Amino acid sequence: MKKAKEAFQKNDLKTASLLLNEVIEQNPQSTEAFFYLANVFHLRGELGKAVKGFQRVLELDSHHTDAAISLSVIYNDIGKYEEAKAIFEKANNQVKNTQGQGLSDPHLNRKFSLKHYEIGEMYASYSRYEEALFEYNKAVNLDPDNLELRIKIAKTYTKKGFTSKAFEELKRLKNEQPGYMPARIALGLLYYGNGNIIEAQAEWQNALSRDPDHAEAQMYLSLSRGATETNLTL
Repeated sequence: MKKAKEAFQKNDLKTASLLLNEVIEQNPQSTEAFFYLANVFHLRGELGKAVKGFQRVLELDSHHTDAAISLSVIYNDIGKYEEAKAIFEKANNQVKNTQGQGLSDPHLNRKFSLKHYEIGEMYASYSRYEEALFEYNKAVNLDPDNLELRIKIAKTYTKKGFTSKAFEELKRLKNEQPGYMPARIALGLLYYGNGNIIEAQAEWQNALSRDPDHAEAQMYLSLSRGATETNLTL
């Protein structure tokens, strides 16, 4: 099993698969081996085999949260949204019941965050922005280091017509993370879209003062100086 893990970490999926199958032959109840093998299938794009692998893990250990989340993600990817949601909610409830305050493991937090993000994207694709915001905020709470989610929230506020909230979100992000250029770019676009050309240019110039080769800042600053009407949007 140790050699199989090492091969997996090196992305030597062929060797990992052979070793994992040997482990399973010796121990058909090895949840660890089935879990890694399912991940090998997933990485190869063999989704049918990956689904069966994760299902086998859950048959052996119904509380295997990683397997449940992985299975939920695959179901979501192939359009089985109801199955994905059911498995995800069950896993989420199991973790809450066993840990009281919810997730504490960063690895699991990121996986749950990704799932909430995917659900948010689904809602947003149908212009259900209130529900999308709810999911995006859950995702941010689980993975605060994912700053891109904060910009996604601001953009969704803009689509709902809550411009002031979008400004608040981006200004807060800029102040908390001064070196995070996407926040300054997005804030500049929001200013520009609301007719505040000088403020927009100030944000992009600030970005260029920190990173003179920043392509987006250069482009938007150039366009804003030559534009005759407001045509850039967040």
